[in-house]
Amino acid sequence: MLTSKELGLKNYMEDIVLNKMPAILSTMKGICECERCHMDRLAYVLNNSPPKYIVTPKGKLYAKLSALEGQFDVDIVKIITEAAVRVDESPRHDEEDEELL
Repeated sequence: MLTSKELGLKNYMEDIVLNKMPAILSTMKGICECERCHMDRLAYVLNNSPPKYIVTPKGKLYAKLSALEGQFDVDIVKIITEAAVRVDESPRHDEEDEELL
Protein backbone atom coordinates (compact mmCIF):
# COMPACT_ATOMS: atom_id res chain seq x y z
CA MET A 1 0.00 0.00 0.00
CA LEU A 2 1.29 3.46 -0.89
CA THR A 3 1.78 5.99 1.89
CA SER A 4 0.76 9.65 1.77
CA LYS A 5 4.42 10.54 1.18
CA GLU A 6 4.36 8.43 -1.99
CA LEU A 7 1.09 9.85 -3.30
CA GLY A 8 0.43 13.20 -4.87
CA LEU A 9 -2.69 15.28 -5.41
CA LYS A 10 -2.94 16.60 -8.95
CA ASN A 11 -5.44 18.87 -10.67
CA TYR A 12 -5.60 17.42 -14.19
CA MET A 13 -7.33 20.57 -15.39
CA GLU A 14 -4.00 22.42 -15.12
CA ASP A 15 -2.39 19.96 -17.52
CA ILE A 16 -5.32 20.13 -19.92
CA VAL A 17 -5.28 23.93 -19.98
CA LEU A 18 -1.50 24.15 -20.29
CA ASN A 19 -1.65 21.66 -23.15
CA LYS A 20 -4.44 23.44 -25.05
CA MET A 21 -3.68 27.10 -24.41
CA PRO A 22 -0.71 27.62 -26.79
CA ALA A 23 -2.53 26.24 -29.83
CA ILE A 24 -5.66 28.28 -29.16
CA LEU A 25 -3.79 31.51 -28.42
CA SER A 26 -1.64 31.09 -31.53
CA THR A 27 -4.77 31.56 -33.65
CA MET A 28 -5.56 34.89 -32.02
CA LYS A 29 -3.94 37.96 -33.53
CA GLY A 30 -2.45 40.74 -31.47
CA ILE A 31 -2.65 39.29 -27.98
CA CYS A 32 0.06 40.22 -25.54
CA GLU A 33 2.60 37.46 -25.03
CA CYS A 34 4.30 38.79 -21.90
CA GLU A 35 4.61 36.50 -18.89
CA ARG A 36 2.21 38.56 -16.75
CA CYS A 37 -0.59 38.41 -19.34
CA HIS A 38 0.07 34.70 -19.88
CA MET A 39 -0.22 34.02 -16.15
CA ASP A 40 -3.34 36.21 -15.86
CA ARG A 41 -4.98 34.23 -18.68
CA LEU A 42 -3.97 30.94 -17.05
CA ALA A 43 -5.37 32.03 -13.68
CA TYR A 44 -8.61 33.18 -15.32
CA VAL A 45 -9.07 29.86 -17.11
CA LEU A 46 -8.32 27.74 -14.05
CA ASN A 47 -10.58 29.87 -11.84
CA ASN A 48 -13.41 29.44 -14.33
CA SER A 49 -12.93 25.71 -14.99
CA PRO A 50 -14.05 22.82 -12.83
CA PRO A 51 -11.08 21.30 -10.98
CA LYS A 52 -10.38 17.65 -11.75
CA TYR A 53 -8.29 16.35 -8.88
CA ILE A 54 -6.82 12.87 -8.77
CA VAL A 55 -4.56 11.04 -6.37
CA THR A 56 -1.63 9.37 -8.09
CA PRO A 57 1.76 7.95 -7.17
CA LYS A 58 4.32 10.78 -7.23
CA GLY A 59 6.27 10.95 -10.46
CA LYS A 60 3.78 8.85 -12.45
CA LEU A 61 3.02 10.05 -15.98
CA TYR A 62 -0.58 11.05 -16.50
CA ALA A 63 -1.98 8.67 -19.10
CA LYS A 64 -5.53 9.92 -18.56
CA LEU A 65 -4.73 13.42 -19.79
CA SER A 66 -5.90 12.85 -23.37
CA ALA A 67 -9.12 11.16 -22.25
CA LEU A 68 -10.02 13.96 -19.85
CA GLU A 69 -9.00 16.58 -22.39
CA GLY A 70 -11.63 15.34 -24.84
CA GLN A 71 -14.38 15.59 -22.24
CA PHE A 72 -13.74 19.26 -21.58
CA ASP A 73 -12.52 20.37 -25.00
CA VAL A 74 -15.35 22.71 -26.02
CA ASP A 75 -15.67 24.33 -22.60
CA ILE A 76 -11.91 24.87 -22.24
CA VAL A 77 -11.59 26.43 -25.71
CA LYS A 78 -14.39 28.84 -24.83
CA ILE A 79 -12.86 29.80 -21.48
CA ILE A 80 -9.34 30.23 -22.94
CA THR A 81 -10.72 32.49 -25.67
CA GLU A 82 -12.69 34.47 -23.08
CA ALA A 83 -9.56 34.81 -20.93
CA ALA A 84 -7.52 36.13 -23.87
CA VAL A 85 -10.13 38.79 -24.64
CA ARG A 86 -10.55 39.87 -21.00
CA VAL A 87 -6.84 40.07 -20.25
CA ASP A 88 -6.15 42.01 -23.44
CA GLU A 89 -8.96 44.43 -22.63
CA SER A 90 -7.40 45.16 -19.22
CA PRO A 91 -3.74 44.12 -19.27
CA ARG A 92 -1.81 44.44 -16.03
CA HIS A 93 1.69 44.03 -17.45
CA ASP A 94 2.61 47.67 -16.83
CA GLU A 95 1.55 47.62 -13.19
CA GLU A 96 4.05 47.31 -10.39
CA ASP A 97 3.99 43.99 -8.59
CA GLU A 98 1.08 44.12 -6.26
CA GLU A 99 0.09 41.91 -3.39
CA LEU A 100 -2.66 39.42 -4.04
CA LEU A 101 -5.61 39.34 -1.71
